[in-house]
Amino acid sequence: MNVTSDTLFAEFFARCPELLFVASVAGGLLHENDALREVIGPASERGITFAELAHPEDGAALLAAWATLEQTGEPVSFRVRLRDARGAYRPLVCNAKRSPDRSAVFGSLRAAPELAEEELTIARNKARILDSLVNHVDKLAFWALDRDGICFYHDGKALSNAGFKPGQLLGVNWIELYGKQPRASAIDVPDVDSDMNSWFDGTVRRFRTDTNDVYWDNWITPLRDGDGGPVCGLLGLSFDISESRRTEEELRAQLQQIEAQQKVIRDLSTPIIEVWDGVLTLPMVGTVDSMRTADVMDSLLSKIVEKQARFAILDLTGVEVVDTKVASHLIELVTAIRLLGADGIVAGIKPNVAQTMVALGLDLSQLNTQRNLRAALQHAIRSMTRPESSPRNGAATPGLPARG
Repeated sequence: MNVTSDTLFAEFFARCPELLFVASVAGGLLHENDALREVIGPASERGITFAELAHPEDGAALLAAWATLEQTGEPVSFRVRLRDARGAYRPLVCNAKRSPDRSAVFGSLRAAPELAEEELTIARNKARILDSLVNHVDKLAFWALDRDGICFYHDGKALSNAGFKPGQLLGVNWIELYGKQPRASAIDVPDVDSDMNSWFDGTVRRFRTDTNDVYWDNWITPLRDGDGGPVCGLLGLSFDISESRRTEEELRAQLQQIEAQQKVIRDLSTPIIEVWDGVLTLPMVGTVDSMRTADVMDSLLSKIVEKQARFAILDLTGVEVVDTKVASHLIELVTAIRLLGADGIVAGIKPNVAQTMVALGLDLSQLNTQRNLRAALQHAIRSMTRPESSPRNGAATPGLPARG
């Protein structure tokens, strides 16, 4: 009897004792031989996919293996538990490869060897750790996507904060759902790409988003097929930071209020008064430190330019203590006043303040000092009413050394 090769092949496929199958690239069972049909039933006739037969905990491994087939075309081997015709899950090892025309997947299944006790213990501990995080951490949500952006894991107590239920977005294409939405408040990564397809490049990413009035701090890490294998998906950890964000905003508002109050206090503590046409006076009270002196310099120089003043009097009558840097700052301030075409007068220095300034060994010859504010005003007015002794031409004034 002559038998064609196609008939022989069909007979071999049907009668082979190994568990053989032909699947679509999407994972749907197209054909299974008699041996496999005895295990899982007529799956191809019912249009069942491998993903539907796989144990929920093995879905990630199955999708990762299928992604490798799609990306590389190389053969894959992986463990998976498939539901049999009685509803029980059987541990199997699947070996699969793309067809030459890449339109289908050829594969076989065989009983999986028992895992070593150590491997089982490690796997169970990892599962317990994940379950504990998912079930007990209020501010944390987990999600995972396959290479096509389909969500195959979606759990965590924090999901309810954004109005989601665990598993609500399973099977949804997140690239289509979220991929073109702008990412806000990037951290560590200056410009987080809004195209989620670029996230599969193996880079760990971190950024913040605002979803349903909930602020999330997101970590995106790659899922790989084995150590160093190609990226087959993404794992996302999202922390609900809404409470800390609100606290941060409240603190920022309080700091802004404090800064505004400090500015008002500084302005009140260093009032610049125009006591005569062209004469400004700055009465200072209390302790004068470096920061306050710097504020005084900025304010006073701006006021001299604004008022076109010829004299600026620094009244230190109410100052009891100055730090070691203030004397130097006062000399710098007087020098800056002269550069603006005006004269700086220091009035009312207390004995202890004078001792501090002298002890520093600074050159005080440039300081025009007067006994008190009244003497300083008389000096300024007298100088302005005597054209021959105008301080602007550099000539000497009674009681003042000539400018060199």
